[in-house]
Amino acid sequence: MAEPTEPFLTSAISGIGGQIRTTPEDFQVEERPLYLPCGEGEHLYVKVTKRGLSTPDLVRRLSSTLGLKAQAIGVAGLKDARAVTTQMVSLQGINPDHVSRLKIDEQILNVEILGRHRNRLRTGHHAGNRFRLVIRDVTNQAAEVAPAVLEQLVRRGVPNYFGPQRQGRGGDNYQVGAALLNDPRRRDKMNRAKRIWYLNTYQSFLFNRILARRIDQIDRVDVGDWATKLENGACFQVEDVEKEQPRVDRFEISPTGILFGSRVSWASGEPGLVEEAVIAEAGATRDALVTAAKACGFRGERRALRVQLIELDWSLDGSALTLTFALPPGAYATSVLRELMKSG
Repeated sequence: MAEPTEPFLTSAISGIGGQIRTTPEDFQVEERPLYLPCGEGEHLYVKVTKRGLSTPDLVRRLSSTLGLKAQAIGVAGLKDARAVTTQMVSLQGINPDHVSRLKIDEQILNVEILGRHRNRLRTGHHAGNRFRLVIRDVTNQAAEVAPAVLEQLVRRGVPNYFGPQRQGRGGDNYQVGAALLNDPRRRDKMNRAKRIWYLNTYQSFLFNRILARRIDQIDRVDVGDWATKLENGACFQVEDVEKEQPRVDRFEISPTGILFGSRVSWASGEPGLVEEAVIAEAGATRDALVTAAKACGFRGERRALRVQLIELDWSLDGSALTLTFALPPGAYATSVLRELMKSG
């Protein structure tokens, strides 16, 4: 079961081609904090800017240099290695003067002490990311194509596909997750974190298939949809399309797809039929997905089919296009790039 290529929202418009990540400086990410440290507590918050260093590698380096267990180090999100990235990190039981042990070099570019806080920084505890990306060697039509693509993404939303990095180099992590569904003994041999990781990749695969089926309606709701409120993530089931569609148009709410679990609600009506069809095509059933989720202890959730593209700016200098924008937590910059470049 090879993973299909996801369709584009802007398939009627050609791409600008080009190359990304020619250097790490061409892919810059700044994580936006959800909150700042309150000034007291056992967790010291620092802001780290790094180059060519993934978040897990940063955690390992902090652990080794500061003599901390990895469990005492908190991060809100995972950042790519092939980039220049800035993110907040919490360090439990560390004094500010200990941070000076971290040497500034070609990988750790800057460390700023923000202050103390009572709680460890946890996954998802950020307000999204701001990106500055450079696409080099774009086509001669980029000056006409880029604004046409970006206008659609701003007006309709960015398809909220999970990025390919979740599926590993071979692109097939989800196949392990699929196999685990019907193999309790194999699940039991894995630690909980590992089996949930593989099942999460299968969730991602199925969600991407649902989104692919609905790509032309990512800015439309239907009866039976579960819509999410963009301000707080709360979900409700759509009963009156005429009432709710204007809220979709204003980016107050968006339709969602399922990330299966033991407690999450499935869509009904036409949206429900799409979810059922994708599950069936993958050779699974709702019962099998719910049973595996119960056995592994995760509830599931709904994920927006689109995200809002904000603070957009772009410029073209010769054959290099520079793009800046912000996205909410859990959204991938590659979803914007692939629509522009028509790649992957």
